[in-house]
Amino acid sequence: MKTTRRRFLSTSSAISMAGAVSPFAANLAGIGEAAAQSAGDDYKAIVCVFLNGGNDNHNTLVPFDAASYARYQAQRGDLAYQKNALAIGSGSGTPIVAKSGAAMTGIKTLAELVLNPTVALPGGRQFALAPALTALLPKFDAGRLAVLQNVGTLKRPTVKADYTARNQLPPRLFSHNDQTSYWQSSGVEGSSVGWGGQFGDKLNADAQQRNDIPTFSCVSVAGNALLLTGKETFQYQVTTTGPVPFDPLRNALYGSGTVADALGRIVTGTGSGLFEQEHTSVMSRAIDASDVLNDKLRPAADVVPASNPKYAALLDANNQLGRQLAMVARLIDARKSIGARRQVFYVSIGEFDLHSDLAEKHSYLLRWVADSMAAFYDWTEANGVSTQVTTFTASEFGRTLASNGGGSDHGWGSTHFVLGGAVRGKAFYGTAPDLQAGSLDDVGSGRLIPSTSVDQVAGTLARWMGVTDTQALQVLPNLGNFPLASRNLGFV
Repeated sequence: MKTTRRRFLSTSSAISMAGAVSPFAANLAGIGEAAAQSAGDDYKAIVCVFLNGGNDNHNTLVPFDAASYARYQAQRGDLAYQKNALAIGSGSGTPIVAKSGAAMTGIKTLAELVLNPTVALPGGRQFALAPALTALLPKFDAGRLAVLQNVGTLKRPTVKADYTARNQLPPRLFSHNDQTSYWQSSGVEGSSVGWGGQFGDKLNADAQQRNDIPTFSCVSVAGNALLLTGKETFQYQVTTTGPVPFDPLRNALYGSGTVADALGRIVTGTGSGLFEQEHTSVMSRAIDASDVLNDKLRPAADVVPASNPKYAALLDANNQLGRQLAMVARLIDARKSIGARRQVFYVSIGEFDLHSDLAEKHSYLLRWVADSMAAFYDWTEANGVSTQVTTFTASEFGRTLASNGGGSDHGWGSTHFVLGGAVRGKAFYGTAPDLQAGSLDDVGSGRLIPSTSVDQVAGTLARWMGVTDTQALQVLPNLGNFPLASRNLGFV
């Protein structure tokens, strides 16, 4: 394989900011860099909560009106939630449990979690949150949470005839790696430039305003091995406890300060080769950023105090997503001291590829998501930044409505949430799919053709951050294929 500058940078960044592969996170980085330069002293941030594995949308937002629930129940079988009991399946069903196996407490039934939007859905359609998402109901009722219906990767508006003819479809549908990549770049696995990174590239050269330290334009708390951003915009990596440490360069190594100094010269030394120079740049940037954050971040206990019961999910040692969002809270808290005006954050939670054990596992994953997002919103509200921070969910695809016995298979369109003080909530955006088996929305086993594209969601977020319509069209390759009125969905 030919080694390119970009491939080398991906490897170098993995060394300096070690973590797991997160291509969508890298792609989002550019939005922060670009938008940081388009506003004055105001602050805005978006937080992507990525559900790795393909979240089961049908057991996340559950059809509740009589006709839709009957179709849902017919295809889901023993994976269907009961309406008036905390159970999944017929009869006594499978109880809804925490990861420990104990009955989940503090949750409500579907009947108690029916969403009542300000504008009723067409045709009398109704949906309810899954019981484990109970914490999100007050946010919806308060107008802070919105539902994005049937979102997925698309090249253009697509109907069933297009799918049958394989006409202008996203490549390699239903593939985890490829669809994760398509979410962030409109390209399959191996794409090197994402739509977010290109925003940063276009605005960086002649920007009038930017983050004082551009390194902090985009921060991931969920791992990264490749800097799949723009050509000049890179993602900075932190852990749930703070910056990646460079202790061997700061302290005696093997009892010797001389050895530490030598290592420092090797890591940051200059050379005549292109790769050497790039490696030096990456390493120096990471080390400098680590020093700044170590100095500017306030202690976690001061930012997210354990004395406030609303923040329990952010401090739960078993809830990795909550701990990631607690770190995001600390970074937002430091925004003024690091001169940040526009930022993009990435957090994630895995294990959603539930081909089996859906009834046993899906609920506790959703509980972590809901409790963490609700607690994080409460933190933004308490700290006066709720209208400046917008959190949204993402996942490579949804799942089949039809059960495979113990779980569901890879799907396409899915349900997502947007949460924040600037969100036009208590509302549904997009079009609810027809769940009748074999309908015009169903390409088989309840795999739904998306009615809203990732480009439309990304374009809406980008515009809120300050990226212009023209710039969005230049970067999002498929956005221009959608009607003008739907390019900005208006949820924020």
